[in-house]
Amino acid sequence: MIRIAALGLCLLTLLSACGLRPLYGGAESPARETLGAVEIGGIPGRAGYLMRGALAQRLGAVGSETPRYRLEVTLDDRIEGFGVRADNAVTRERRTLRARFQLVTIDRGTVLLDATAGSDAGIDVVSSEYATIAAEDTALERLTEQVADQIVARIALYATRRAEQRAGNPAPEAAPDQELP
Repeated sequence: MIRIAALGLCLLTLLSACGLRPLYGGAESPARETLGAVEIGGIPGRAGYLMRGALAQRLGAVGSETPRYRLEVTLDDRIEGFGVRADNAVTRERRTLRARFQLVTIDRGTVLLDATAGSDAGIDVVSSEYATIAAEDTALERLTEQVADQIVARIALYATRRAEQRAGNPAPEAAPDQELP
């Protein structure tokens, strides 16, 4: 047990020496401060209700500062049939949830972050219409959780990089296919 703890401490020391550190680390990390100061704008529809709840759960766990930022989210929720039998009956569906989100300052209305997040899920269409609708609803619930995680992680990354730039530390370069916020 002591060896495992010592190994963990050594790994943390090595990782921090090469510049890696937890995104949400410390009580006063830029990510925690920013996430704790975000209010969520209204998001229409059932998908919006679920997304707002998922975001509130994640942002509410961080802190409850006076809001300085507003998160505006626009959702695109689609269900498409793509498995078709000879009798034209759909056997498989894909539910796609895409979110365009903007982090806006409350006092000036300045857009700080404008990005997208999304995920999709496959659904088997069965003979029971009730079972298919239940599977579609479950897929939407899972997708809102996944997209909410992406949004919160993206805001935290933005806040951390912005703090590093203000401190004079250059932000690490992104991979060629990855955009910087």
